[in-house]
Amino acid sequence: MRGLRHARRALAVGAVAVLALAGCSDDAPVELDITVTGDAGVAPTLTYVAPLQVEETYREVLWAGTGPVLEHGAPVLIDYWLENADDATLVRDSYSGSPTSQVLTEADLGRDLYDTLRGQRVGARLLQVVPASKAGDEYPTATVVDVLPTRAEGTKVEPLEGFPTVGEAEDGAPTFTPVESKPPATLRVQPVLRGTGRQVVASDTVTVQFTGWAWTSGEEFDSTWASGGLPLSFSLQDVPAWQEGLVDQPVGSRVMLIVPPSYALGVTQSEELKGQTVVFVVDILNARTPGGTP
Repeated sequence: MRGLRHARRALAVGAVAVLALAGCSDDAPVELDITVTGDAGVAPTLTYVAPLQVEETYREVLWAGTGPVLEHGAPVLIDYWLENADDATLVRDSYSGSPTSQVLTEADLGRDLYDTLRGQRVGARLLQVVPASKAGDEYPTATVVDVLPTRAEGTKVEPLEGFPTVGEAEDGAPTFTPVESKPPATLRVQPVLRGTGRQVVASDTVTVQFTGWAWTSGEEFDSTWASGGLPLSFSLQDVPAWQEGLVDQPVGSRVMLIVPPSYALGVTQSEELKGQTVVFVVDILNARTPGGTP
């Protein structure tokens, strides 16, 4: 689990990049000659004549989302592409790495990005253009934001006999009911919800929500849901049990992994869980191969 702990620390670093998107202006009734092309989940292409002249913040819904409405104070997961609109050069983006998770508040996102996101639905693609004086930079910025799901939304899969029961709380977090039977001696994988995204490969960096329980007691020992509900990104190569269990699972799935103590997980070397089988329920929200195609 060392890779997961490192990924938790990296969330604070990722937040700095997102804050660079923020300015402090209200919507303005202006029109800009700017075109955005590209499919969902893929880095967009922005076409405009640089330098882009803008005096007030400009916002446009490029396409509306069809998922849950974003709620104030709740986690939000986004991809973004940020350009210097003076010369149309890329400043930073998340498509070449992993999506960024934040809490939907003005304090966390800044007023401009908060106003751009509030009231939108998961699945939306948004355009935000901020003048230099309000972007906090020496140049105006043009940003495309894709709103991603923060929980699995796949088709329910009937559980296998003898497996623990996985339910769902009101906030979408998984629940777990242990069984009294002897745990399996090998890694077992049971899809709970089957997504429709591309299949995970072993070299992927994944973005997930997860909860872990002890097989025998059903005691929870770690969870992204319990620590603010912020999704976590990490390389599968850092956690071999997850790499083996999540390969070929589609993005959008919720998967139960039953992991025997023969796998080095960090938690199973702790005094409380040493020698125990543990169960993870993982929501696969995104998967990308570094340097490859999302």
